Amino acid sequence: MAKRKYRIPDDYMPTVDEVKRYIKRWNGPEHEVGRNKEMALKKLFEELCPENKDFNDILIKCSTLNDFYSTNIFDVHSVALRILELNIDERLRKGDNTLVKDIAYVKVGKPGKPKTERCFYSFATKYCSHHQPTKFAIYDSYVEKLLWDFQKRDSFSDFKLSDLKDYVTYMRVIRDFQRHYGLGDFNVKEQDQYLWQLGKKYFSHYE
Repeated sequence: MAKRKYRIPDDYMPTVDEVKRYIKRWNGPEHEVGRNKEMALKKLFEELCPENKDFNDILIKCSTLNDFYSTNIFDVHSVALRILELNIDERLRKGDNTLVKDIAYVKVGKPGKPKTERCFYSFATKYCSHHQPTKFAIYDSYVEKLLWDFQKRDSFSDFKLSDLKDYVTYMRVIRDFQRHYGLGDFNVKEQDQYLWQLGKKYFSHYE
């Protein structure tokens, strides 16, 4: 039996009704735990600690994200210091996609030991998204696999799989996806909810 070129069904198409169906599903009992975490993060990022001028505020946000999403950042302190020194608030408000790369690359290490540069790409997208959810999409491995599958099947954009690790390109691909399938009425956060659920459905069994 020949190996399938992609995981999504041949007859599946992203449509307005499909996105609405998945958004409704996100708001249902199946995703209550995840939704409650998102609501807590929304309160933390938008109400309690909306700015990034105080180190303690940043550290609380980094630690909470690291715990909720299991991003495996062993040196949260260095990540928080990096965000503080970048002075990111204006760039967040503008939706500056280049900010993700600046946050992602951090020198980390144990106290008293030489530090090495690491890339926390997914974490950086989450940090920006929770400040500006309609301007920054969250990078997720399920979404990456899903976008690549649709690209192989429908050629909706112009990119290689490795290009999705560049956030400026990632956001361009997200916008191309919206245009190609006529989903422009949905904001970035709504599309995040749709793509993550769809990606989890088709790719969680192949990890």
